[in-house]
Amino acid sequence: MSFIWIAVAVLGGIGLIAAVVLYGCSKKFAVYEDPRIAQVNALLPGANCGGCGFAGCGGMADALVKGADAGSIDGLNCPVGGADVMGQVADLLGMAIANGDPKVAVVRCGGTCALRPKIAEYAGLRTCAAMNSCGAGETGCGFGCLGCGDCVEACQFGAVSINAETGLAEVDEEKCTACGACVKACPRHIIELRKKGPKGRRVFVSCVNKDKGAVAMKACKAACIGCGKCVKECPFEAITLQDNVSYIDPEKCRLCKKCVEACPTKAIHAVNFPVKVVKEAEA
Repeated sequence: MSFIWIAVAVLGGIGLIAAVVLYGCSKKFAVYEDPRIAQVNALLPGANCGGCGFAGCGGMADALVKGADAGSIDGLNCPVGGADVMGQVADLLGMAIANGDPKVAVVRCGGTCALRPKIAEYAGLRTCAAMNSCGAGETGCGFGCLGCGDCVEACQFGAVSINAETGLAEVDEEKCTACGACVKACPRHIIELRKKGPKGRRVFVSCVNKDKGAVAMKACKAACIGCGKCVKECPFEAITLQDNVSYIDPEKCRLCKKCVEACPTKAIHAVNFPVKVVKEAEA
């Protein structure tokens, strides 16, 4: 029996020493987490879409708390939760936030099947990334929408779809949260987050083709040909011409639509503007 008691005493002593060592290590190497991080994380929508620029809502919550400690959380925004969620977060952290203009994803390609005919047949993996890596795709335009739906798969909110008639990706602005997932998924970078605009009205160049005019027009009848007429027509200097394609700065654009009327290929699109009613001449 003495051997048993000796064994019990030895094991008990080892257990006691191990417990003391573990307790000391837990205190020395403990990682403190601000309780506000969990509180902020609970307010965030939990979509983990990455639209805020962080890997998930947990990373965003951590950044918001650190920003609050630094004195400002401006520049940090949850596109899914929007102003309501950010307002709750600001109240929790005792901060004020600058109201940003709401944004929406815009597909900058107007090359429908009718305007951008097929010249080849692709038989590989049916993804935009795979098709793009093989070359220009099935049309002569190496810049336009491939229509395989990588953006559709990336969108967690069902806001993106492929129009079967035009072959182009389309964004439902009522469902779009401007998370940016579709922007990252597009291998040709034709999807852009732009200011939604007053009453949802916006003007943008629906083309990213950098080829020279004649080459671009041969591939797509709706291509920007880099003629510069829109640049000259804009009274607000909102349009620049670079690499044979025009770009409208949403910060400078005043939605006058003069560029839309000046564009010879109708590559500039005006969205959600009221349709002008043409009155018939009286007999």
